[in-house]
Amino acid sequence: MILTEKRNSPPRAGVIGWPVAHSRSPLIHGHWLKVHNLAGSYERIPVPPEEIDAFLRAFPDSGLSGANVTVPHKEAAYAAADDIDDVGRAIGAVNTLWMEHGKLQATNTDGIGFLANLDDCAKGWDKNPGIALVLGAGGAARAVVWGLMQRGFAVRIANRTRERAQALADRFGGDTAAHDLTEAARLLSDCWLVVNTTSLGMTGKDELPLDLDRLRPDAVVTDIVYVPLETALLAEARARGNRTVDGLGMLLHQAVPGFERWFGVRPTVTPALRSLILADLGVLG
Repeated sequence: MILTEKRNSPPRAGVIGWPVAHSRSPLIHGHWLKVHNLAGSYERIPVPPEEIDAFLRAFPDSGLSGANVTVPHKEAAYAAADDIDDVGRAIGAVNTLWMEHGKLQATNTDGIGFLANLDDCAKGWDKNPGIALVLGAGGAARAVVWGLMQRGFAVRIANRTRERAQALADRFGGDTAAHDLTEAARLLSDCWLVVNTTSLGMTGKDELPLDLDRLRPDAVVTDIVYVPLETALLAEARARGNRTVDGLGMLLHQAVPGFERWFGVRPTVTPALRSLILADLGVLG
């Protein structure tokens, strides 16, 4: 059990962002509070960009036990934290805050959530780690590359702007390499895992331009996008017979460490929780 600060009132946590009305984090944490019969609350906390620095400076006096941080405030949270753990520093971004000994602590749980989703939905995916292809080089890609390297994968990063892919490869070193997104199809024949970390394929966005003809039949394909639940990339891979993993599980699993920090109980991702979020998305489970 992790309880970082003793308080006379029930723990309060929330998600900080702008806008934040779309966040499904309150549904996730609210579900766990009910399941575990815990006193406490989790709320949406809209903070305009011009107010975020002052908000974070005042965090110790806010009455909050901690918070998730979403766009566009992750860089501000990284700068404001008194202490950032090794994972947050390695990834170079944070999404989870908590108070400890009067100091604002921070970490990044996206990489943990990414790995847990694959562990849950594609058993044995990392039994024989080889080459993984990561599409995109933004903040989510950082967490994914970090996670894959923890499991022993060599990582190829393909991005529309090669310079960003190269910067990410340089950040992590090891067996990483940068490529143009136009090279992705050529790389598929050697890849055990393909991960889309871009917004391409999301509802309202362009489709991901990737021909899967060279994809290995035993490769796993996953997409961090979860609206739609099955992107065109996943649908094509599934039609070819490849194992696929949607992005909803990453959202659910990344929430686990924060809840444990703030409320003192480690929750689990269950079919009931997944069904709750699917219903909110308007998707039949």
